[in-house]
Amino acid sequence: MSKVSFRARALDATKPLPIYRSEEIPDLYDYNVINRAVPQMPTGMEKEEESEKHLQQAIAVDALQKDKPIIPTPDSCSNVPYYSAVYRSKVKVPRDFIKLSAFDALGLDAEYADYDMDSEDEDFLKSCNTKEVSPNQFERMIETMEKESENRVITLLDAKQLFHDVEHNLMAQIYDYWLNKRLSLKIPLLPEIKTGSKD
Repeated sequence: MSKVSFRARALDATKPLPIYRSEEIPDLYDYNVINRAVPQMPTGMEKEEESEKHLQQAIAVDALQKDKPIIPTPDSCSNVPYYSAVYRSKVKVPRDFIKLSAFDALGLDAEYADYDMDSEDEDFLKSCNTKEVSPNQFERMIETMEKESENRVITLLDAKQLFHDVEHNLMAQIYDYWLNKRLSLKIPLLPEIKTGSKD
């Protein structure tokens, strides 16, 4: 009778495996002496380190103690004398836990104006000495006036109709500032994407 040998290979989940009961397996002496040659996995150490005496002793001890865990874990105890001092019994559970949207946290939900204030605009707002118009409102006002002036520059009367809730003198100051800035730069104040001509 030839010697039985095994070849290590992965199981195929698509093929059915035969199941044998203990009485169906023949009692052969050859099956008791079978030495399965399983390929040894690399340990990540050099050959000299693998053959070190202390390492081999530690591996042998771990192999003998199969019922004990390899990783040492501390014992747990249920009777801790200072538990009540550390963990208070009166815990008030909130009705809702903290709910935070990433868009809310980063301010991505808020709509911002296309116009972005520069240092001149900030100095102008400080010189107006008013709390009636916030920096965000100022940016929106400049944006609205720019968009309304796409074909022709709007007049002060048109600007007052757009922002009827702003005081008359303050609106005149903001309009004059915007108009002077636009005329001095000779370009629209809103950013634009320039595309090349198809000539």
